[in-house]
Amino acid sequence: MSQKRRASSMSNELYYRPIQEAEAYCLPQFRSLDQELCYNDSSQGAYFSVKNSLQQYCTLESSLADGNYAIYNSPSTVSFSPNGSPMSQQDSHSYLPDQHHSPDNAYGSPISGSCITDEMTDLKYKLKEIESVMLGPDLSLLNNYDGAILSGSSNNISHESESWGQIMESISKRDVKQVLISCAKAVSDNDLLMAQWLMDELRRIVSVSGEPIQRLGAYMLEGLVAKLASSGSNIYKALKCKEPASSEMLSYMHILYELCPYFKFGYMSANGAIAEAMKDENRVHIIDFQIAQGSQWITLIQAFAARPGGPPHIRITGIDDTMSAYARGGGLEIVGRKLSKLAETFKVPFEFHAADMSGSEVQLEDLRIQPGEALAVNFAFVLHHMADESVSTQNHRDRLLRLVKSLSPKCVTLVEQESNTNTAAFFPRFLETLNYYTAMFESIDVTLPRGHKERINVEQHCLAREVVNIIACEAAERVERHELLGKWKLRLKMAGFSPYPLSSLVNATIKTLLENYCNKYKLEERDGALYLGWMNRFLVTSSAWK
Repeated sequence: MSQKRRASSMSNELYYRPIQEAEAYCLPQFRSLDQELCYNDSSQGAYFSVKNSLQQYCTLESSLADGNYAIYNSPSTVSFSPNGSPMSQQDSHSYLPDQHHSPDNAYGSPISGSCITDEMTDLKYKLKEIESVMLGPDLSLLNNYDGAILSGSSNNISHESESWGQIMESISKRDVKQVLISCAKAVSDNDLLMAQWLMDELRRIVSVSGEPIQRLGAYMLEGLVAKLASSGSNIYKALKCKEPASSEMLSYMHILYELCPYFKFGYMSANGAIAEAMKDENRVHIIDFQIAQGSQWITLIQAFAARPGGPPHIRITGIDDTMSAYARGGGLEIVGRKLSKLAETFKVPFEFHAADMSGSEVQLEDLRIQPGEALAVNFAFVLHHMADESVSTQNHRDRLLRLVKSLSPKCVTLVEQESNTNTAAFFPRFLETLNYYTAMFESIDVTLPRGHKERINVEQHCLAREVVNIIACEAAERVERHELLGKWKLRLKMAGFSPYPLSSLVNATIKTLLENYCNKYKLEERDGALYLGWMNRFLVTSSAWK
């Protein structure tokens, strides 16, 4: 299948802000642009057009942060040293000494012994006991999992037997997806014996260098292990990973940005909406609630510079917490200098205001609103990080929308993942995450070889923590809280917003962008919003409001 490696760019970020401390959870933040976005003005409105101008890696380790913990893992026994590293005491498929540095080995994740009863000394012996209770002493579960049930057994035993049969069939077929689902169900039901056994089986069939479902399965297994090993505020202590250097992290995020059109789609459509709304304005104030590298605004500045009648005066307020400084290699002043230099080159009057804080901390006075400015607000891949009413009585998600509405903006852009993980209970949340990221990993698979070291690093550092956070964390510790566009629409309308439909010219520009990618990507316009997906699964939506 033909595929062009390079596509017209707008900006990037499926939000990865690398962590600096074990308890801090951050997301990808990178936006790069290497092609021109041209401004056009016509009777149909303003719009953009595009001009084409395995080494060592670490895997996430789930372990409690302090002390020594005995681990049960058939057929080997594993323990943690005081620094949290796993040590195999017997030969084990899952815990080879170089496990965490070899993509050829199956992905292994230790589970805390606190999750398993002290009396358990042999997992297979216990399974035999269960077989005896369910099927009688003369029947072997392994030989009869395909539906053999004792005559006269109760309906409950019949159901359990059928369930065991399905599980064993999935294992024999190496059906990673189904075994993951069975394991998650066991975790959800607090069936620790079953969960540990299935985790053992999963370690044999997942791999960070395998097929998309094997790779995703490795990180989802990590999430299941973390879910059992810890809870609440201890989760981040249980997620330990050696951070890559800042320059490496930038490289990983740039690779992800180039691999998939999701981020370019989001930023290009947002900038198109802003350009249309501001085509007749002389003073423009843009508030970006997660500015990251600031690269989204490079092409917008260039487009405004070419606007008939001359460019407006542009002021950008860039909001970002200090954790993003790691990926940038410094504070927001770096972003301000870069954009100011660019604006000077293109003779665009420009100001930059840095707001070093999390979006949830923003108050009216932090935005420095000035009279006479037309206001645009950009919420790109950020609002789902804000706690809502299900997490905090402060409900920053709706508070920020009401705050922004009170400023009477001409345009508000929203770019979000089309996924439903905010208030869902653990098991349905697991299923949603599995389906969503399966599509994401499959779309990456068509671009980079499976054994490519950069692909492994990209998936690990830019996507894996998102997966683990969604699966393993609860309450305030779960910061990945996606909602479907339908729910975002309700929130925006409750805050007083009305839709600002994206023009057909912006839509046409996005279609041109997608021509540079695999034909399995699909674009759909629905009720003035744009949906971008992979095959039958929509992954990202973009909409504008006023």
